[in-house]
Amino acid sequence: MKPILSSVYLGNIDYYTILNQHDAVVIDIYEHFQKQSYRNRSVIHGANGALNLIIPLTKRGIRTKMKDVKIDNTQRWQHLHWRSIESAYRSSPYFEYYEDDFKPFYTQEYNLLTDFNQAIQQTVLDLIGIDVELSQTTSFEKVENEDYRMLLHPKKVPSSHYLEQKYTQVFSDRNGFIPNLSILDLLFNEGPNAINFLG
Repeated sequence: MKPILSSVYLGNIDYYTILNQHDAVVIDIYEHFQKQSYRNRSVIHGANGALNLIIPLTKRGIRTKMKDVKIDNTQRWQHLHWRSIESAYRSSPYFEYYEDDFKPFYTQEYNLLTDFNQAIQQTVLDLIGIDVELSQTTSFEKVENEDYRMLLHPKKVPSSHYLEQKYTQVFSDRNGFIPNLSILDLLFNEGPNAINFLG
């Protein structure tokens, strides 16, 4: 059975390591949305340390399926997220190299969270060079092996692999190294070498 992951917003390094280690992965769009998770949250390295970028969502029921979660585009979240990304990574070695690949995601409007997550994820996979076949669930699936939906969470400790695999971060001189941030952090700092950090 294929490993199963949640749909996330610019997943962290652990998330992309799983994608890099498998030929095929299933993204669950029928699970219930979970607050305070990576499904609509990404963490980058800002000037003052870890910075959460959170996509605002419209009101939903307690048990809303991921596939039905809608983005609240009445808020200027795209403008704010892009300004935060620019501020954090403008001086990184590869920001200008990848800037045009990501900027459209912060100007084009998306209605569904899973559509946005899927589109930006495919761009990341293409830029890094990860060759994985992605499919989406057609119903909620119970998986006994390699179920990563609950393992990758902001409150969980990152795998020890990333505490050892350090790379140069823009603000590491003032904040130290922050492990397991959004894949953007690795990509903007390491460029084509990013895949070598994805074990």
